[in-house]
Order: sequence, then C-alpha cells, then structure tokens
Amino acid sequence: MPVVDPDPKRLPDILKSIPADTPIVMLNLLRFRDKARYKDGEADYDGREAYRRYSKVAFQKVQGVGGELVWSGHTLAGVIAPEDEHWDEVLLVRYPSIQAFATMLADPEYREATKHRTAALEEARLICNQEK
Repeated sequence: MPVVDPDPKRLPDILKSIPADTPIVMLNLLRFRDKARYKDGEADYDGREAYRRYSKVAFQKVQGVGGELVWSGHTLAGVIAPEDEHWDEVLLVRYPSIQAFATMLADPEYREATKHRTAALEEARLICNQEK
C-alpha cells in the first residue's frame, strides 16, 4: 500500500527518538499523482500543481523555524533500486533541530496546507538524517 503521510501513532515516538539539539536533513522522495485527489474528489490540476500549492506555504514555514531547502531535483534513474521503483522529485531540507521540524508540523497554517501535499502524492518517503 502506498505511503504518503506520517503515521500519527508512530510520529511522536520518532520525534522523541532524535537528539533534541541535532541539526537534521530531511530526504523527501516524491511520486506525484496524474490528477490531484482531495477528500471531495479529483481536482482539475495534476499532482505537481497541488504540491506547488503546498510548497508555497511549507517553504515559508521551513524558513520560519530556521530551516532551508538545500537541494531539489528530478530523478533520472534508480541505479541501485528495485526495477519498478521511481520517484518524480527529490528534496533535501535542513532544519536546525527536530524541535524546529515539530514546531512547523504543529503550525495551523502549515497543517491546513498539508491537504495539498496529500492530494498531490501517489507515494512518498520522508527520511530524517544527521549530517557527518
């Protein structure tokens, strides 16, 4: 089953497991829907447009907690990956701490914007990393 959103049952434990004062980089792997799918049905635009609507708010909120978009790009090929796995876009987003990330997640305006992210994505991964 495709995964798009964090598991609300697991998220608090995940957030607690990461050292509080450690800067993090989130690896985002994104596969977009052909048509954005909201709770009330399909939109007249594609997943990339729905994600753009989410990103407009999300990147303001990332900056608001001291984070930054480090890199973004389009995937060309999975050299070491299952043959049928593909991602449309990859993002690296740096946060000063897991608390900064959690603060952003709790922001009401950010939470409202996530409906566009959910509608946009067929499948996603969000992987928390620590730089060496």
